Amino acid sequence: MPTSLASRAPAERGAETAAREALRGVAWLREVPRRTLDALAAEAMLHRLPAGSLVFEQAETPVFAQFLLSGSIELLGVRGSVETLVELLRPVDLVIPAAVVGGQPYLMRARVHEEAHLLLVRAEVFRQAVASDPALCRAVLGCLAAQFRRQVRVAKNLKLRSAEERVGCYLVALLQQDDGAGTLRLPIEKHLIASQLGMTRETFSRALSGMAKFGLRVVGDALHVEDADAARARFPLDPLIDGPEPIVPLRERKI
Repeated sequence: MPTSLASRAPAERGAETAAREALRGVAWLREVPRRTLDALAAEAMLHRLPAGSLVFEQAETPVFAQFLLSGSIELLGVRGSVETLVELLRPVDLVIPAAVVGGQPYLMRARVHEEAHLLLVRAEVFRQAVASDPALCRAVLGCLAAQFRRQVRVAKNLKLRSAEERVGCYLVALLQQDDGAGTLRLPIEKHLIASQLGMTRETFSRALSGMAKFGLRVVGDALHVEDADAARARFPLDPLIDGPEPIVPLRERKI
């Protein structure tokens, strides 16, 4: 049993309070009872990692359930010295919860892309809470469902579109961030975008060069939008491939 909050040192109480507030601030945990979140917070710690830090290696067995509160994390498939970006994880999300829930080895490497603020809960405590609290179980199921659906979208993008279409649709999706200035920054390095889109860096570079005739010109990491209408006409987005995938907890059904 965790030590009572009153009997802890001020630093420990402060850390537990911060963990509790972080959990209560996660929108998709809103229906989870406070007693459950408080129990998780009693076994949790907040952790900051700078860009480039290894969070865990593939084949490791999870020690913690990790909530990504801010920053971003690269989830990488690894074979020998070759890495491919499977997903760039953004907050607020759980880092590969399927491995944590199942007590199975991670299938991917996790590395910090932008400085990450993580909440770590001991894996066994997290599993017990998921098994015993229906609201937390529904929330985690919603998280797992969203992550599965994101990977189906990725698979459809790879299998149903040509390399040119994948690059064009990726850039057109970025236009939603356009503030009218006409220039955007690529959110991640080109080699990571190429691997996420399932192509070599060389193929990606050739496809980028061909975007100019559709009103999009990439110089370095800058995307210059010269004719957004032409780009959208050539590369229409599909809401069943390119749409957002929010985490939505399962609703409790009253009988």
